[in-house]
Amino acid sequence: MKYQVYIGLEVHVELSTQSKLFCGCRTKFGAPPNTQTCPVCLGLPGVLPVINQKAVEYTLMTALALNCTINENCRFARKNYYYPDLPKNYQISQYDEPLAENGWLEIKVNGRTKRIGIQRVHLEEDAGKLIHGDDMQDLEEKNWSFVDYNRAGIPLMEIVSSPEIRSPEEAYEYLVTLRRILRYLKVSDCNMEEGSLRCDANISLSDKPGKMGTKTELKNMNSFKELREGLKAEIRRQMELLEKGEKVIQETRLWDPRTKRTYAMRGKEEAHDYRYFPEPDLPPLYIDKNLIEKIKAQIPELPQQRFQRFITQYGLPAYDASVLTESRDVADYFEECVKLFPKPKVVSNWIMSEIMRFLKQEELVTIKISPGGVADLLSEVEKGTLSTSMAKEVLEEMFRTGKGVSQIIEEKGMRQISDHQSIEQMADEVIRENPKAVKDWQKGKTQAAKFLVGQLMRKTKGKANPQIANQVIERKLKSLSREET
Repeated sequence: MKYQVYIGLEVHVELSTQSKLFCGCRTKFGAPPNTQTCPVCLGLPGVLPVINQKAVEYTLMTALALNCTINENCRFARKNYYYPDLPKNYQISQYDEPLAENGWLEIKVNGRTKRIGIQRVHLEEDAGKLIHGDDMQDLEEKNWSFVDYNRAGIPLMEIVSSPEIRSPEEAYEYLVTLRRILRYLKVSDCNMEEGSLRCDANISLSDKPGKMGTKTELKNMNSFKELREGLKAEIRRQMELLEKGEKVIQETRLWDPRTKRTYAMRGKEEAHDYRYFPEPDLPPLYIDKNLIEKIKAQIPELPQQRFQRFITQYGLPAYDASVLTESRDVADYFEECVKLFPKPKVVSNWIMSEIMRFLKQEELVTIKISPGGVADLLSEVEKGTLSTSMAKEVLEEMFRTGKGVSQIIEEKGMRQISDHQSIEQMADEVIRENPKAVKDWQKGKTQAAKFLVGQLMRKTKGKANPQIANQVIERKLKSLSREET
């Protein structure tokens, strides 16, 4: 490329606290409009904010996981601007004294590891939500806009990267990796559909090495796919302007996923436009070293470290380790299963195929079967009590009813037939009943043996051990051929 691309991401994360940042109002998503508000989050005169300690701890945990330096002394500031969803006409945020700075996050793109700098991690309150008439059912309301203040005051953590991202693919991997870490920490559900993870991007192009060009801010990218597509479109737009000798204007732009283009929204604000000044109603925040050490001890093993450990400790392929460590809950579940049934690859295969398939099919969030239940099932398969197909049927019944393996086997009479004598007798019957298939096999048609095995399985209603059935049929056919010769 003729131009160097500079991308910096500002990621806003709604924290999973039970109450808002400066008051005791609930934070439950989907409540009726304006039912989770009080004088504090509505900005009524005479009220005072009180900091939510859990929100501070979640932000500290995230900053430590992102290798940031914690500022033991930090301060909140007022970010002044007018908008209908901002009831106080200012937002309590952090400016020149953030909670944490100077961290980094490693991503992998095309097999290459790259470290992206984190400029700052700070805490602020969220704004309300505007609901425009186009989204309303009542025809009379379609000419109006409405404000829901339930979201106003919810703890919002902002993570600002350095402009070291060089492509839409790197931006995509950065956001995916960051979300995975946040979910492992359990500080947020990171649900983009509900707005608990939002991302804005600053983009600039330059043909002068080491010198950034004029930047634009891009908003309204509501999925990982849209982030990648929106960045591609904005890079293409800026490149076309520069090729024609025109200037890029510093502005905020919106991404339209329908037209696959970006559109001017407003002039880009600078810090001085917000007239920041220290928040007079909140004292400076002092972060005690003992608190930092306590929170460090609470940080779980993070996804990348767990991925590597699953490969070395359990001997799993990289693909298996990647799938299993995508979710902390699934990774925990896998390890609990392996403790009870110490064959990691077997456990991995069943979790990745049958268990995850059923979760997706039934739209379930949690695995209803205990690790002990999975261990019992796989033990029955290993002993030959159940065939693989029978075990899949038992697993589905376990999901639906919550019953144990032994109970389902007994109720459905699903115990596999593995004793040679019973299978020998049924094989003799099948051979007597299908003389044409026997002759076909003797003429070299090997598929005839599979037909006979199928008939045996049908006769036993699928309960015969398939491996033994194949061995017995093969041996008997060979014996018949020798007798005839």
